[in-house]
Amino acid sequence: MQHTPLPGTDQAVEEFVRRLDGAVPHGDAATGHGPDAASDAGLPEPPEVLALPLAERHRLFEAGDLSPDEVRTAAAAWQPRADALYRACAELHEPGPGDLLRLGVKDTIDVTGFATRLGLRHHRHLPRESAAVLARLTGARVNAKVATTELNIGVGSGCVNPFFPDIDPAGSSTGSAVAVAAHICDVSLGTDVLGSVRWPAGRCGVVGLRTTHDPAHLPGIFPLSPPMDAAGWVGRTADDLSFAWRRMGLGDTVPSRPLRVGIPRELARPGVLDDEVAGVLESTAEALRGIGHHTVHSDLGELWDCRGDGWTLCARDAYDGYLRWRSHLADDLMESTRAALDTGAKVDDETYRRVRDRMARIRSGAAGLFAQREVDVWLLPLDPAVPRVRSTAPAAASTIPDADDPAYEREIGFTPVASFAGLPAITFPAALSAKAAAPVAVQRLGTPGAEPELIRVAQDFASAVGEIRRRPRGL
Repeated sequence: MQHTPLPGTDQAVEEFVRRLDGAVPHGDAATGHGPDAASDAGLPEPPEVLALPLAERHRLFEAGDLSPDEVRTAAAAWQPRADALYRACAELHEPGPGDLLRLGVKDTIDVTGFATRLGLRHHRHLPRESAAVLARLTGARVNAKVATTELNIGVGSGCVNPFFPDIDPAGSSTGSAVAVAAHICDVSLGTDVLGSVRWPAGRCGVVGLRTTHDPAHLPGIFPLSPPMDAAGWVGRTADDLSFAWRRMGLGDTVPSRPLRVGIPRELARPGVLDDEVAGVLESTAEALRGIGHHTVHSDLGELWDCRGDGWTLCARDAYDGYLRWRSHLADDLMESTRAALDTGAKVDDETYRRVRDRMARIRSGAAGLFAQREVDVWLLPLDPAVPRVRSTAPAAASTIPDADDPAYEREIGFTPVASFAGLPAITFPAALSAKAAAPVAVQRLGTPGAEPELIRVAQDFASAVGEIRRRPRGL
């Protein structure tokens, strides 16, 4: 059957196509898939002033060799082009004054002047006040609400990994890592329940910090699992994160000092780590020894054994919360989100009480365990295996591991150790995989309030071994 367009239809379609042709490329070429995608795409370079280390940019401001207006102009031109490629933002605003850090905030955290969407298509609320964690920040201005997964617990956010486009950024704070990696934001705020900041940071080749669990910081943050919810920060490098930490008034930095670094003996059990990850862990430990730290192998004990309880607690808390606020939601939830909530519905009250009692006991003795084992920080990989490329990774049915899965012990991973104990943890890339175009990240756990020391250790490591190659493909 032949169709005759109505008058004006062809012109309207052609005008739309013209606008698409004039936009930043997207799809396979933009995301770097295919051997020649990056070279053939003809995509723009990020402005040099946005790629500068934050401390260097600030030094140039003070010396009068760079003006804030130059940075603002460059950011205003770059942000929408980069977001068209990497889909990091739920809402993107014009940048503020160029001497303020551009701050991205996860779309489960309230910010006045922005809608909070919770990763849902149809939900939005406009908060009257910003979240408590943002209340006293200095030297930064929010320029973006960044993408997240559905209700913090669904699978997939639609973001594209700038540095490693074949690797799923993962985690619910996906947009926080992607926006920083893509130079859309200088630093980003996310949340970390069981690794939600650490996973995307590790997969994107940037630095992610889970902060100490502190209920005073949680008002205005969507409550997925209040006993484990924590604010998390992402920077392109440890040096950038250190600068932002001071600049935003989050705390002071600390000088380097020799630390006793504990490596859990449990990691040496058969089948716990893939060979390549085990090799990266050992080379990281060797590098730390080379810059004056001491390593010791010791048992995590109950901290290791509680990893599955972290997932159980999160599932039940998510389900209980959903029962309270579901009447405010208009969306039909994704199957993966419903599957995670259904898992929580199966956690009975007795199990939940047992898990909460265990958490209280562990947290009361967590700092003592460091002293008992004679360690200052713990060193673990981020994951048991190197991240798999999208084409070979099976689609996940749920974010909550299935206790009946034969691979359950590997699926629960290592991130719950810090979460269940309420501890701060920093993750950063330690190496590039020899087998796949993927970063291999490690994490360090510290005592409550040890964030500045964790940042310093990450800085020392990067200074000793150098930054891994992190040039965005397609940028």
